[in-house]
Amino acid sequence: QVQLVESGGGLVQAGGSLRLSCAASGSIFSINLMGWYRQAPGKRRELVASITSGGSTTYADSVKGRFTISRDNVKNTAYLQMNSLKPEDTAVYCCNALILWVGGLTPRSSWGQGTQVTVSS
Repeated sequence: QVQLVESGGGLVQAGGSLRLSCAASGSIFSINLMGWYRQAPGKRRELVASITSGGSTTYADSVKGRFTISRDNVKNTAYLQMNSLKPEDTAVYCCNALILWVGGLTPRSSWGQGTQVTVSS
């Protein structure tokens, strides 16, 4: 069974920085895509950033130039460095990964429990 655990959320003032981590554990054969999503109260969940196993990245327009996604394929961990944070970045941030586990035939999508990021003005 695969588990995703996020960490690094918290309360920060506008203009500050936070670094989120998402560690995957379990009987993992390979991880293709890893991504960070966020959902603010009353809003739809949105993709913030994603990264392939080869390092190709995509970002939401709202975070380009401020957020950086990276990953450590040995540690099965993805990171989201968030700089120049704004109050509108306040949301629950969830990690998602497309994982092929040992013995599996097709990759499966797995989600973490989420971590709260609050940016005060």
